[in-house]
Amino acid sequence: MASSLNNGVPGTGSGLIVSFGEMLIDFVPTVSGVSLAEAPGFLKAPGGAPANVAIAVSRLGGKAAFVGKLGDDEFGRMLADILEQNGVSGRGITFDQGARTALAFVTLRADGEREFMFYRNPSADMLLRPDELDVELIRSAKVFHYGSISLIVEPCRSAHLKAMEVAKDAGVLLSYDPNLRLPLWPSAEEARTQIMSIWDKADVIKVSDVELDFLTGSDKCDDAAALSLWHPNLKLLLVTLGEKGCRYYTKNFHGEVEGFHVKTVDTTGAGDSFVGALLCKIVDDQSILEDEPRLRHVLKFANACGAITTTKKGAIPALPTETEVFGLLKGA
Repeated sequence: MASSLNNGVPGTGSGLIVSFGEMLIDFVPTVSGVSLAEAPGFLKAPGGAPANVAIAVSRLGGKAAFVGKLGDDEFGRMLADILEQNGVSGRGITFDQGARTALAFVTLRADGEREFMFYRNPSADMLLRPDELDVELIRSAKVFHYGSISLIVEPCRSAHLKAMEVAKDAGVLLSYDPNLRLPLWPSAEEARTQIMSIWDKADVIKVSDVELDFLTGSDKCDDAAALSLWHPNLKLLLVTLGEKGCRYYTKNFHGEVEGFHVKTVDTTGAGDSFVGALLCKIVDDQSILEDEPRLRHVLKFANACGAITTTKKGAIPALPTETEVFGLLKGA
């Protein structure tokens, strides 16, 4: 691990962070603030939250691998190449002969927020089976990160549960970002039930303010709402607040770290960038989770990563390098 401290931020760790789940292609309109029907054209933007996290880690100098299934088609091969070009190990990728790589059409509203229309019936990522998992890769990780989209249907759900169990048994830190995408779930109730079904297994959980409202049914994004999601084995609960920064909760302390004001173009990938930054700073030294001053430095760094990611279109091209992040931190 790099020993030098920059703005109090520890160096990026060398331990392996394995990200599990979906990778897909977002089709983003060439013009913001129009409906899908009105869009004159679309740009291909590779994405999928777990894949974004893996690339975020790699871009910050960390060690990342992705586990998931892609279609054995041009788009699937393109996505595997993108992971490789970005320094992410593709050892855990399998290809499905019969199903296509998932696609999503994304509407960029005038304020940079997004709406989604998905093409997955079924897509390859949903068809990953437990027997296709590279369990040795998962066991060799220091952190295992996942979302909730892989819980929606079988066989991927069983593969997800098995991967978590393998990681947990090997003493790997489990990191969970539900990354709610309601249009993909049969109902809001099912989404809530399944997202919460694995809640008490995670060591680190990150939710957005919108997800906090959804999961708790509270319209108050306050400490009481957040702490209603606490479970006894949790080491860190994070609530991201967009440009306002984030709140953090541990057994012994809680607080808030301010965000950065930047010119937001597209919020895609900001949460994934935040998570990747956090994970690559704690992967070699989890004692940071119990040390409030050091944790605050890491979260400020993560907030800066998220902020930079919103200043460009698309997730992967916008994920920052460490040099860019320290530029924003020093200018703040």
